Amino acid sequence: MNWTIPLFKPEFGPDELEAVQRPLRQQWLTMGPITAELEDTFRRRTGAGEAIAVTNCTAALHLALLANGVGPGDEVIVPALTFVASANAARYCGAKVVFCDIVGAHDLTLDVRDVERKISPRTKAIVAVHYAGFPVDMCALMALATKHHVAVIEDCAHALFSQLEGRVLGTFGACGCFSFFSNKNMTCGEGGLVVTNHASIARKLRLLRSHGMTAMTLDRHEGHAWSYDCVETGWNFRIDEIRASLALAQLGKLDGFLARRGAVRRQYVDGLQGLPLQVPFADASARGVEGVGFHIMPVILPRGVRRQAIMEALRDEGIQSSIHYPPAHQFSAVPAAERVSLEQTEDIATRELTLPFFPSMSPDEVQRVCRVLGRALEACGAGQKAEGPST
Repeated sequence: MNWTIPLFKPEFGPDELEAVQRPLRQQWLTMGPITAELEDTFRRRTGAGEAIAVTNCTAALHLALLANGVGPGDEVIVPALTFVASANAARYCGAKVVFCDIVGAHDLTLDVRDVERKISPRTKAIVAVHYAGFPVDMCALMALATKHHVAVIEDCAHALFSQLEGRVLGTFGACGCFSFFSNKNMTCGEGGLVVTNHASIARKLRLLRSHGMTAMTLDRHEGHAWSYDCVETGWNFRIDEIRASLALAQLGKLDGFLARRGAVRRQYVDGLQGLPLQVPFADASARGVEGVGFHIMPVILPRGVRRQAIMEALRDEGIQSSIHYPPAHQFSAVPAAERVSLEQTEDIATRELTLPFFPSMSPDEVQRVCRVLGRALEACGAGQKAEGPST
C-alpha cells in the first residue's frame, strides 16, 4: 500500500551512498577497520568502556546474556510488553523466561516492584527494556539487582543515546544492547551493538561473536597472526563493513535526527490535547530524564474503543499505524511454564496504538494525523477525555 503518511521513514542521502561504496573501494567486506571505527565512535558517544558491533540487536541480547553466564536452568526476567526478541534471547541460552508487568498507562517500562516479586534463587539476569526511548527506573532496578546479585541487561533498541541523570542508557547495567534495524533512529538495515564497562565481558563477547576464534581474518590479512585457536563454542554474529559504514554515516547525523524527533513529539503532544486518549511518559522530566532519543509515538486508547476500527479509519486516509506490542507472554510459541497473568500489560496492550513518527514529519502531517484520529475516536463513541493526564 502507498501510505501518504507512513509509520516510519529512514533518511538517506549522498553521505549514505558514499558510505556503502567506501568498503568496495577499500576491497574489504568482512568485519574490519570500518567496524572498528564504528565501535570506537559509539564507545566514545556513550561513554562506555567497550563497544562490540554485531549482526543485529537480537544477537546483541543473546551474546550479552551468554557473556553474563546465563544458561540452562537459569531464569531471566523480561517485561512482556516488548518485541519477542527480548525473551527469545534468553531461550537461546536455555534459560526460562519469567515475564513481568509494566508500570501502567503512564509508564510502559517494566515495573520494578513486579520484578522484585518474580526474583527467585534461579534468577540470573533481568532484561530492562527502555520502551519508546524512555528509561526504566534504573536506580531502583540496579539497587534490586545488586541486592540479589543479578545481572541487568539493558535493551536499548528504542533508546539510542537517551540519558538518565547525565548517563547514557546502556551504561547502567552489565551490558547495553542497541539496534540499527530499518525503523530505528539510525539504521543500516540490520545491525546491532553491545556496550559494557567490564573488560572481561567484552573479551567474552568478542570471542562469542566469531566462533570463539582468537584471531580474525583481518588479523591474518594484516600479518598480525598466522593461525588461530577456538576457545569457545561461538556463533557467526559478525557485522559486515558495508553495514558498519552505513551505520557510521547515520551516526554522524543522529543528533539532528534526535532534535527533529523531539520537535515532532512536542507537536503531537499539542495536537492530541483534548482527545480522549492518554500519551504515556508525561512525567519523564520528573524522573530525571534529561534527553530522550524518542523512537515511537504510542498513545493509549480509552477502554471500549475497538482499536482495529481506529487503525482502519487511519488507513482509509493513507495513514499507517501499528501496535507496540502484542504481549510477548501470549504468543502461541510460549511454553506453558512461562505463561502468566499480567494485569497492566494485558490491559494496555489491547489499547496501545502507535502513530507515524519520523524526523522529516512535517507539522501539517502531525496535525492531519491528530485530526483523523480525533474523528475516528468520535465515530467510535469516545467523546470524553480519558482519565488521568493526557501528556
